[in-house]
Amino acid sequence: MKGEKIMKIIVITLAVFAVLIGCSFGIDLMLGFEMKTAWRNATSPFRVMEVAEYFVFVFLIAIYLLKKLFELTKKWIVRKLSKILE
Repeated sequence: MKGEKIMKIIVITLAVFAVLIGCSFGIDLMLGFEMKTAWRNATSPFRVMEVAEYFVFVFLIAIYLLKKLFELTKKWIVRKLSKILE
């Protein structure tokens, strides 16, 4: 049962990814880009990002990492306190 759920999530994720890549590719072709340029833009989004988009990307990654660091330190503190109180 659990394996089926994971497979569904993976298939849906890959389907959404394929649709988004296809839309990006199609829009680039409609804008008049060559096939090679449209494919490069669709498959490597970091080459076409603006400076503001880089800042947002780095900010979101930093939030994720800080959240994980906070969770780890919280677990570490709880373990230390439980050892002290035993």
